[in-house]
Amino acid sequence: MTNGDFWNQRYAEPGFAYGTEPNDFVRHHGAALPPGTALCMAEGEGRNAVYLASLGHAVIAQDLSNVGLGKANQLAAERGLSIKTLCCDLADYTPEPESVDLVVATWMHLPPDLRAAVHRKAVKALRPGGHLILEAYTPRQLALGTGGPPVAALLIEPEQLRSELAGLEWLVLQEQRRWIEEGPYHRGESAVVQALGRKPCPEPHHRPDPTTLRN
Repeated sequence: MTNGDFWNQRYAEPGFAYGTEPNDFVRHHGAALPPGTALCMAEGEGRNAVYLASLGHAVIAQDLSNVGLGKANQLAAERGLSIKTLCCDLADYTPEPESVDLVVATWMHLPPDLRAAVHRKAVKALRPGGHLILEAYTPRQLALGTGGPPVAALLIEPEQLRSELAGLEWLVLQEQRRWIEEGPYHRGESAVVQALGRKPCPEPHHRPDPTTLRN
């Protein structure tokens, strides 16, 4: 079974696999950001994308599963909102540099080499002053078994994020235990890393004051 088949099968189940409400970390920090263009990567059934659209963002929801994105459009329509969906494999997707104001990725668990490449592309996609919001499981999650992939290589250490997302200023980069209730597949005490980063604006070029120049 390919990854696409796996996710199509999961999202074809009745209801929403991870609920219809946004991730708590996205809700908390997304509400404080000005509306802009937002890219939600590995977005699944659209709960974060629809929330951001409700805040006034123009949202692109990317995912491998056409079934999941169909439910994302359904959820948006039910709430009187509109999002753009993009069905593709992250291995084949390169967003335009400096094209978005916000990148969101929750539970985007990829093989390490691919994950690092996707993170680099995400930083490049941000406009100066743009933000990235991310939450993922750490390897400590394996002992809890309350969600996420049961494979250590797909889980993320905070220092890996710091390295792979080089170029961001960190407003939040923390590991913690927290209770999660997101549909039937994420429920219980969980070991996570949370990241909120900002892409710096270039320093303004200051011309010398001619009154201070001497011959």
